[in-house]
Amino acid sequence: MAEFRSFLEIDIRVGTIIDVQEFPEARKPAFKLEIDFGHLGNKKSSAQITELYDKDKLVGKQILAVMNVPPRQIGSFMSEVLTLGVPDAKGYVILVAPETNVENGVKLY
Repeated sequence: MAEFRSFLEIDIRVGTIIDVQEFPEARKPAFKLEIDFGHLGNKKSSAQITELYDKDKLVGKQILAVMNVPPRQIGSFMSEVLTLGVPDAKGYVILVAPETNVENGVKLY
């Protein structure tokens, strides 16, 4: 069992997707996301969500992301946060999101 203290070390925050770009050089189909985390600034993330999401409809969507992971180089793109999702029955990623809009940068407890 994980210690509760270990869970609290993971910094999961709400952000709003403000830009989505194609990512053709990724090994698996993905989008490049720019996400507004309010007082924490804008961060970039790569997300393998092309099967279920249209890039134009993602702008304005709130999501959850892990903020305190090391940046990861994915091809020519530096991913700064880990966008959270869960697989559906086919293995396609469904983004984790708050049920209603909240302030960007709010921490998950």
